[in-house]
Amino acid sequence: MAEHEESRCENCIIRELNSLKALKKEELKAISDSKITRRIKKGEALFQEGEKLGGVFCVRNGVSKLSKISDNGKDQIVKIASKGEVMGQRSVISEEATNLSAVALNDMEVCFIPKNNIIERIQDNPAFTQAILKHMAQELKIADDFIVNMAQKTVNQRLAEILLYLNTTFGTDEEGYLALILSRADIADVVGTATELCIRTLAKLKKQGLIETKGKRIKILDRSGLQQLKDGF
Repeated sequence: MAEHEESRCENCIIRELNSLKALKKEELKAISDSKITRRIKKGEALFQEGEKLGGVFCVRNGVSKLSKISDNGKDQIVKIASKGEVMGQRSVISEEATNLSAVALNDMEVCFIPKNNIIERIQDNPAFTQAILKHMAQELKIADDFIVNMAQKTVNQRLAEILLYLNTTFGTDEEGYLALILSRADIADVVGTATELCIRTLAKLKKQGLIETKGKRIKILDRSGLQQLKDGF
């Protein structure tokens, strides 16, 4: 019973991390009565690029990669979504097919909130509308920064940046390795380079004493050195 009560939107602390925090208690109750909690296995897709979404996904636990297939057929990861993220908002509000795919990087628990609940709240609650607009503005800023990084930064810089991001956002395990373990292919897709070049660049960073690797696991040894590399020094 306690677990059930905790999973209700009005009692869930996860909503404090996203636009749902702007909703009133009775609105949260209405959403909670209609939402569906789903458990997603690692590697399973939440939705695919080009799909028309019937609602949004609020991440309670776990991590998902949001990616887009480029014209040459390569998967480009544009964002890593973790606890508190609400995925699919743009598609639902614009009533367009989603332009990204979402695939679980580890086991996830998400709450699926039907589209009509989101649209009704936008129409009735100006504070919620403002919170969503603020979120979308932040997403646009991230997209702008991403475009600049891809155009102006080297693979070395972009790789250093993603390693620092993973360390800051997801932390490390008890041995000091990055807590979120990504395949070399996924790291390459975030950086925007070929897997082979990503592997060679990681080996170079290891040789320089900036990182240590153990299988797929990566440990940052010299944070300031990686920061300097990220900044182009």
